Amino acid sequence: MTESTRLRGTLWIILASATLTVMAGAILGPIVPAIQSTLGVSESNAGLIITTHGALIVVFSPIAGALIDRFGPRRPFIGGLVLYGIGGGAGLGIDSFGPLLASRAVLGVGVAFVYTGVTVLIYDLYEGQRMNEVLGLRSSANSVGAVIWPLVGGALGTLSWQAPFGVYLVAIPLGLLAVVTIPETGGENRSAQSESTDRGQSTDRSTSAGGIAGIAAVFRERPALLAVYLLYFAANALLYSIVVFYPQLLAQLGITSSLSISLYLAANGLAGGISAALYGRLVARIERRWLVLIALGLWVAAFAAATAAQSALTAVPAVVAFGLGLGLVFPSAFGWIESLAPVDRQGQFSSYLASAGYTGQFLSPVIFGPLIPLFGVRGVFGAATAAAAVGLVVLGAALAVGKTGSTASS
Repeated sequence: MTESTRLRGTLWIILASATLTVMAGAILGPIVPAIQSTLGVSESNAGLIITTHGALIVVFSPIAGALIDRFGPRRPFIGGLVLYGIGGGAGLGIDSFGPLLASRAVLGVGVAFVYTGVTVLIYDLYEGQRMNEVLGLRSSANSVGAVIWPLVGGALGTLSWQAPFGVYLVAIPLGLLAVVTIPETGGENRSAQSESTDRGQSTDRSTSAGGIAGIAAVFRERPALLAVYLLYFAANALLYSIVVFYPQLLAQLGITSSLSISLYLAANGLAGGISAALYGRLVARIERRWLVLIALGLWVAAFAAATAAQSALTAVPAVVAFGLGLGLVFPSAFGWIESLAPVDRQGQFSSYLASAGYTGQFLSPVIFGPLIPLFGVRGVFGAATAAAAVGLVVLGAALAVGKTGSTASS
């Protein structure tokens, strides 16, 4: 597909919007203590300001996916940007906990539409190797956002606790630019395409049925979809094991300043941004499944290094290795959904990926937190090492069996 000047402008809007999904919570991290003291709420309630939008994303992503499949991604995506700007920017003028929490719920609905809209726009606008490159750039943009937005939030937080909320308003001019640059795609055209060819998959009519029966039929015919969702859930759960618990490990090593801790987390994001930016070139030479196997190997090494870290210097390789793996796994997951999901239901099945990811983020402290009283914070990373190792063995065995089967049949 030849990329016109307009389509290049569209790509910049897509990538800028991709960073917003990370910004939704990250930009407020540095000001949680200020929110707590100013509004007179508990630490857990202050934390809800960051996490509430995630719960709404899990709930509303399937709704966003259904609307995108019916009307195409353009209008839901633009509407999501507007909701994002309104819900996020409302914090500029709110000075009580209840209304602020409600505004964060509106933000979460907006993120659900933006997140899934970005995914399906990439599926619709790009093909083949170029799509893989853009999926990598999308993940790289997420990683860059994870580095930049917390620094922006911390800087604005020195002016007032409400100042960082103003950054959310950037979504509104992005929405206006999207009106001009984002073309109409999908919708009825995707449905018609699905009738003639369903990405080379079986044309079983049951996969086109609606409701629970239709979803179950797709999973029966394409069980690899469940493996992709599990991978994405696990990747996000492991990511948040670092976000939540690595600062505690660093504190044991005598690293306690917020700036120093942010540099370690920034190194994680930067490493992921680099590998994701190279993803298009890598996947042209190495199949996705092998890239994911490499990523799992990096994760085993990363968490083992975290478990054994004894100094500020030896704590660096863990976050770098995990980030490098993450930059390979995220675009691979999106690429697999594009190839596995029915063409006329890509919005629906890509929305489940968003739900799986944010569920993993939410449950990460629930999964790993109980290990701290028993084994200390290093026990968290020991368990993460074991989880990554299990994934490495399972995928490695599956690839070995597949290779043996193909050799025997040749």
